[in-house]
Amino acid sequence: MSKDKVVEVSAAVLQRPDGTFLLAQRPADKIWAGYWEFPGGKVELGETAHDALVRELREELGIAVQTAHPWLTRVFTYPHATVRLAFFRVTAWTGDLHPHEGQQFAWQQPGKTNVAPILPANAPILRALELPALYAISNAAELGVEPFLTRLQTRLDAGLKLIQLREKDLARDELRSLAQRVVALAHARGAKVLLNGDVVLVQDVGADGVQLTSTQLAELKARPEVDWCAASCHSAEELQRAEILGCDFALLSPVLPTLSHPGALHLGWDRFAAIADETTIPVYALGGLKQEDIQAAWLHGAHGIALLRQAWGS
Repeated sequence: MSKDKVVEVSAAVLQRPDGTFLLAQRPADKIWAGYWEFPGGKVELGETAHDALVRELREELGIAVQTAHPWLTRVFTYPHATVRLAFFRVTAWTGDLHPHEGQQFAWQQPGKTNVAPILPANAPILRALELPALYAISNAAELGVEPFLTRLQTRLDAGLKLIQLREKDLARDELRSLAQRVVALAHARGAKVLLNGDVVLVQDVGADGVQLTSTQLAELKARPEVDWCAASCHSAEELQRAEILGCDFALLSPVLPTLSHPGALHLGWDRFAAIADETTIPVYALGGLKQEDIQAAWLHGAHGIALLRQAWGS
């Protein structure tokens, strides 16, 4: 098969309520035998990617898909072919998993994959699965530092796993002090903290990464040397730039009207979906959202939602 011809493939990230996901080992009679991958297969003539997903999971695993959300697209060139993989997150199905092609299965925990070797195209997908559905943006400016920290601890105890510290009005010393306290609280509960725009402070306080501003995104020539790098985007061009720079994920906003910018233009869900379509990195929807908007976000291709005021409640 020519590498110039792109083979369309649908791939399923089957996820159980506890977050574990399924990998399958390729059978001995197939190319890359013994390698682990996400279940799926080629899109046939006349099929949509979703149609192919449903058919392949029925044929390979004996299950009927009930809920599948579009997620990420990866293009990867193997020695024998170039494939475009449309990944779906499958969260509900009926039937018991059965290896119709004799393959082995393994349920895996995000960040703790214990099978090998894994097909090269899937490595970024495994990293993306470490990201939770909710990204909470700090609001100490309105709440006050101490009330914010109290609410942060409550949210962390309830399972919050990803926080952006974004406090532009704080003096440098005050921001450093707050960052140290936020990182200590988060790390004690297995959560990650990204700082808005300040790579030096990330390294100073031991935070997990940086959230690049749109200005930084336009100016940087290389990805900062941090564990996790995200970007704030407002257009297809900025999202593409975030991918080129090697960001792990992005925020795309504003999706809906916001309190901070009444009357300003917003994307709407259809435009959000069009921009996020075929992205290679996870995209969080931001702007005018509430906790209950998570389903709408998933339906329109988002990895999850980012919340500011709504993240901290009353």
